[in-house]
Amino acid sequence: MNTLLIGSGLSLLACIIITPILIPLLTRLKFGQSIREEGPAWHQKKSGTPTMGGLAIICAVVFGSLAAYFISGNFGVTEISLVVGSLLFGIIGFADDYIKVVKKRNLGLTSKQKFLAQLIAAVVVTVFMSHTGVIGGEIVVPFVKASIDIGLWTIPLAVFVQLAVVNSVNLTDGLDGLASSVTLIVSLFFMICAIKVGNTSIAVFMGAVAAACLGFLFFNANPAKVFMGDTGSLFLGGAIAVGAIGLKMPLILIIAGGIYLIETLSVMIQVVSFKTTGKRVFKMSPIHHHFELCGLNEKKIVLLFSFVTVVLCAISYIVVF
Repeated sequence: MNTLLIGSGLSLLACIIITPILIPLLTRLKFGQSIREEGPAWHQKKSGTPTMGGLAIICAVVFGSLAAYFISGNFGVTEISLVVGSLLFGIIGFADDYIKVVKKRNLGLTSKQKFLAQLIAAVVVTVFMSHTGVIGGEIVVPFVKASIDIGLWTIPLAVFVQLAVVNSVNLTDGLDGLASSVTLIVSLFFMICAIKVGNTSIAVFMGAVAAACLGFLFFNANPAKVFMGDTGSLFLGGAIAVGAIGLKMPLILIIAGGIYLIETLSVMIQVVSFKTTGKRVFKMSPIHHHFELCGLNEKKIVLLFSFVTVVLCAISYIVVF
């Protein structure tokens, strides 16, 4: 428990210290967010807000977790999987943001480049976790409250989960404080799960992630002074995915990460509907923009989605333990 408190406390402190230092630096470098014209019209006033603030989250999580691991004398393959796995996705997000803000290519990496990079990262992380024994063939099945052995099928499942979660978190990052709020709750849920099953390493890491999200929210809540960018959202997605996989609980993400799932499904439904019928199901996707256009302001949407996430995480705990 002391290790958990050290990691979380240092992560929170680091994020609160680093972010206000990073904001003016990003502003001077003109690393401002470009707002896409097809988004809600009132989002245009956010144009120029510093992005790539996810660097503060990454620094905070890595510093807090590594400090806790080294103080406790516990640094092995599980810890490497968590830190390096998340960092790989963070690096991809950084490259995407860098191309957007420095090279002035609004869409950043092409979809093929981004998918290929994410696929390579997911395969590398999964193979390492499998080869070193961090994960085996067992996964926890919700509702039945038991584990089943699916053998080598855990490898493609783990790769799929990483790709799905990373991109889902990225889609969720469309309103001030939304991704950081939802991920704060989801990471706390997995921290509690890790404590319950006695996995201190993952508990410390997820605690550091939650603490960094909390610290970042001081600057990212509406009206946001900084955005996390793909640097932050891909890193957080990687952290959640690798943590869930390490706990043998990737399936519970369907419930606990329900907001991520809903955001992704709304985009898929919108695209399929428009291509097949020429009609849109939602006023705009992802679905948080639909709620905006229905008259809810950003703060209310973030509170609503956060409340739903708390409920979903509570349900997840009940059906797992």
